[in-house]
This record gives sequence, structure tokens and C-alpha cells, in this order.
Amino acid sequence: MTVATTRIPEPRQKTPTPGTGARDEAGMTKRIEISGLNAYYGSHLAVEDISMTIEPRTVTAFIGPSGCGKSTFIRTLNRMHELIPGARVEGSVQLDGQDLYGPTVDPVAVRRTVGMVFQRPNPFPTMSIYDNVAAGLRLNGIKKKGDLDAIVERSLRGANLWNEVKDRLNKPGSGLSGGQQQRLCIARAIAVEPQVLLMDEPCSALDPISTLAIEDLIALLKERYTIVIVTHNMQQAARVSDRTAFFNLAGPGLPGKLVEIGDTEKIFSAPEVEATADYIAGRFG
Repeated sequence: MTVATTRIPEPRQKTPTPGTGARDEAGMTKRIEISGLNAYYGSHLAVEDISMTIEPRTVTAFIGPSGCGKSTFIRTLNRMHELIPGARVEGSVQLDGQDLYGPTVDPVAVRRTVGMVFQRPNPFPTMSIYDNVAAGLRLNGIKKKGDLDAIVERSLRGANLWNEVKDRLNKPGSGLSGGQQQRLCIARAIAVEPQVLLMDEPCSALDPISTLAIEDLIALLKERYTIVIVTHNMQQAARVSDRTAFFNLAGPGLPGKLVEIGDTEKIFSAPEVEATADYIAGRFG
């Protein structure tokens, strides 16, 4: 088989009922187990038979050519896929041993536990920086200003944004730069204390300096959260992730499938599947 020859960039330093915050004996969020997952848009099967394990407090990167189902799949992990009319999911997604698609599970609770950061920064345009972060807290019943103040500051510090905005918290979030807006969205996501953070191409609309800031932030956030990131940037996947999953299409009009998943270093240096090697080497996609 052909072996990928892309040089792996030097990685950043790596640190070794939904909504309940359940932890294992080591104090870590337990793993996500996906089994036999199929995702549909109406009658169209978009993603077929995905089974994988996402380990706690790791960064898992999803790579693959456009249209192979990466973004569809990541949205099944917090039940956002089913918000699209006609969309549905078959199979199992378990967090802490609980099936997130179980009949008694509240999808809103799932989305609090499994947060999401989107491709383009999407701060609430009519809200201040403060209110952007506090919005989810207020929906969850936190009303006392002292409590809100403390969590907003903690979340902005967690997103490495506090020092840049602490003197203008009442200014519109939409007035920040693109990279700052994305970090504001991350602060908004972590304010409600999720266990998992999903990122769908979070740097694709950002300049290189802002991208570097987000990548550095991911390395810090991994100390507290399990992170899944979709990226088309091979260098980024190699820099930020512990494990990498390669998705591909079997052919035109066919559903996306998981081809291979493993430790990032192995996937980039000695993949087991020729298609993985070809994609990483830039021979298609």
C-alpha cells in the first residue's frame, strides 16, 4: 500500500443522565460510545454504520473530503441533526453509559451537556458580550447578578478572552474581531458546564493568528472537556488532536463512512488503509 509522506508538524503540549456531570473515579468525564449509527435526511442515508469510541479529555479530529458526512456525524453527537426537518438517526450514542437517543432523554439537556461551536462565529448580534455568555445561564434559571458575574468572568477567562474584553462587557459581541467572536462563542458554550465540546471547522473563517489562538485554547480546554473537531486542515489536525478519524465516500451518491480511526501520530505516519494515506498525502480530496 501507499504510505502517507506528509510531515507531521510539531504538536502543541498535550495534557494527559445528560447534564448530571457524572464523573468516573479519576474525576474525568467518561467516554462516548457510538455504535451502528446511521444518519438520514429524509430517505437519503448520509452517514452509514459509524461505530467508534471517543476517549475522555482528548481531542479527536474528524478529517475527510467535503461531503463525506463529517459535519452531519458531529451533529448527531448532541442531537442537533434531528432539528433539520425530516432528519433522523438510527443507532446508539452513549455518554456515561446513557443512550442520548433514549426515549426518556430530553434533547435540550443533551445539548447542554454536549456543547457546540460552529464554523462561523455566531454571537447573538443584539446582545452585549456579557449577555452573550449569560444567555444560556439565564435559560437554566440562574438569575442572581453575583452568580452571573462570576460565571461570565470564569467563562471568558476559560476562553482566554477576559483580559481583552473586561472593560467593554456591555458592548455588542458583534463588534469583536472574528477570532474574538469565536472565543466568545466558546465562552458561551462552556458557561453552562458541558462535558463535551464539539467544534465544526472552528477556524475555517479565521486568519492565521486567530487560528493559532483557537488551537492554543483547544489545548487548554482539553484539560476539562472532551473535544471533537471537524477540520479540513491536515496540519491543524496533526497539531491539536490526540486521535484522528478519517471519513470518506464509497462513491458518488453513496453515504459517508468511517474508514479508519487511531492515534493521530499513527494515522499521519503509518495509516492502515491506503485511502487514508492518499488523502493525507493530498492525492485526492
